[in-house]
Amino acid sequence: MPSYEPVTALLRGLEVLRAVNRLRGATVREIHAATGINQPTVVRMLETLIHAGFVARQEEPPRYLPTGRTLELSAGHDLPRELGLAAAPVMSRLRRGIGWPSDIAVFDGDAMVVLHTSRGEGGRFLFERRPGFRAPILATSLGLAYLAHCREEERHAAMERAARQPEPWNDLARQPEALARRLDQIRAQGYAQMDEAYATRDYGGMASAIGVPVLEGTVAIAALNLMYLRGTTDREAVVHRLLPALRQAADELGATLAGFRRRG
Repeated sequence: MPSYEPVTALLRGLEVLRAVNRLRGATVREIHAATGINQPTVVRMLETLIHAGFVARQEEPPRYLPTGRTLELSAGHDLPRELGLAAAPVMSRLRRGIGWPSDIAVFDGDAMVVLHTSRGEGGRFLFERRPGFRAPILATSLGLAYLAHCREEERHAAMERAARQPEPWNDLARQPEALARRLDQIRAQGYAQMDEAYATRDYGGMASAIGVPVLEGTVAIAALNLMYLRGTTDREAVVHRLLPALRQAADELGATLAGFRRRG
């Protein structure tokens, strides 16, 4: 909860600035119609914004336009970090509920880029991973879950890139029929699992993961995994006991990320 009540004048000023930026050359009347703020207040806000250098006045006809200084307001914006912060509460609840960590990642051309991880919560996990990590798309449960539910053109472009890479898990990109069977299997069972060769190379065979898509409608916009240590449980037990909670978290994250996409 905020410590203080919001400053109404500041909120109105920001609303006026947003209207000027959106309308790209607006009269006082148009700003009033867009914001519902009375015209005398709109004029005062505009004069303040002109003084601050964020708005300029065009004389004939009289209109108000955003200046280049408005770009300074977004210079520090880091969308992946913002998405990761938005996902954090859901992932923390999931970690507390199931006892194993998760990563959420979005597709970036030839890999899944981790936005947020709960590996550092609730006790140290043996294998650390930080936001920004690029998870191979055909090797990880994140990538395979995403591929099974993404747009066809996106999948085709990703496989063209993967087919040029030598790692054994990229053989799927060079075998279209085998890839189609794998993706059909993932859709049918409702989750993807980490490639065995990758688990051996990067985790010494000690850890694995299952992953599910984060959907907007029926199309993947991200993926969420669940990491576990093989010495303490196995995939069948993880799927039976924990897959429902993972899917529920993915549904929550889908609503959160879809809101950012609509806002953008």
